[in-house]
Amino acid sequence: SDVCSSDLRIRDQRKEIGSLRRDEQRLGKLIERLRTLAESRKSKKTVQPKAGEKVDSVADARLAGLAFSKMKGKLAFPVAGEITARFGQNRDGGGPAWKGIFIKARSGEDVRAVATGEVVFSEWLRGFGNLLILDHGGGYLSLYSNNESLYKQAGTRVRAGDIVAAVGNTGGQEMPGLYFELRHLGKPFDPLTWVSKK
Repeated sequence: SDVCSSDLRIRDQRKEIGSLRRDEQRLGKLIERLRTLAESRKSKKTVQPKAGEKVDSVADARLAGLAFSKMKGKLAFPVAGEITARFGQNRDGGGPAWKGIFIKARSGEDVRAVATGEVVFSEWLRGFGNLLILDHGGGYLSLYSNNESLYKQAGTRVRAGDIVAAVGNTGGQEMPGLYFELRHLGKPFDPLTWVSKK
């Protein structure tokens, strides 16, 4: 009957929302662990930015010398494509709001590091698929998930604009693309407030 099928639908939706929350908690715990590890490492000196650097729509090496904290308004996207989910936006069907942005892009497209840093995580994580996390120093992390392939291993240093992964569909999204987050001291913030408007 209709009543029975709508009950099942509601139950399925609740289950899905519950698993989205658990996935996010899993990511939160991972980031806490990475923060603890980062604090135990000695803080590295950051390079002072050069004045008047410009960016393309996708990250490139011209930002390689900038300290992450000085990149607000200069940051470029890790991949070109269409933004289909924004930070703070409610998900279709409920569940926790988006903590990053989803950029719809073709499978296999290059995913670039938005800034210089060290790969601190590079493997599959439930709910996020193939996930790569970069530590940029000063408590700043960038997260790249849903990837088809990861090209860099944990412990590797990368420069802004380096190709770190290939766009895929491993995180359970309906379409191929990149899920991208920025965090400071473990807390997510809106990447669009940091991206160059040029």
